[in-house]
Amino acid sequence: MSETHVTVIGNVATEVSYGESSGGVPMANFQLGFTERRYDRERACWVDGEAQWLRVTAWRALAVNLIGSLSKGDPVLVTGRLRVHEWTEGEVKRSRAEISARSVGHDLTRGTAAFRWAAGVRGQPAGAAGVAGAEVAEEPVPGWIVNALESRRASMVASAVAAAPRLPELPRAGRSLTEQQDGVSEGETGGEGRATVS
Repeated sequence: MSETHVTVIGNVATEVSYGESSGGVPMANFQLGFTERRYDRERACWVDGEAQWLRVTAWRALAVNLIGSLSKGDPVLVTGRLRVHEWTEGEVKRSRAEISARSVGHDLTRGTAAFRWAAGVRGQPAGAAGVAGAEVAEEPVPGWIVNALESRRASMVASAVAAAPRLPELPRAGRSLTEQQDGVSEGETGGEGRATVS
């Protein structure tokens, strides 16, 4: 049987809970809420449909990174394998849909986010620091992304250096700044009291 992979856009509806499996594997989960938007032809406008809920479960490095990245109410995109769990309580059959997450990210159509590299991720640019305890990702970061980040970082440093204010020149050896200022003001008025440089 083939797996069903989905991408769902919604909001984090609960705080992210974190734990470990019996084998010590990091695991995190949260409820994802989303609402279908549809066009109502009679009213000629978009309306919200029924709210839906999915449980999102993440493992290993993704689970560790979710803890420091998501808060209740955040708009997110979740990609992963869709599974339906079924069980029986007494004579009642119950089911729950769940996404075993492969990737989770903020929905940047509704806000901004600042990315930080997790420690130990392959393909991470040199000198990048991140969240301690994250394990090595399953896939390396493509080289073109690493190169683009390093180029952007270099151009930001160059811009900061160019925009930095210039410091005033330090006084010459043997004269204090006050003596130099006195000498300039006296020289302008023709006075004889200039300090001499030894």
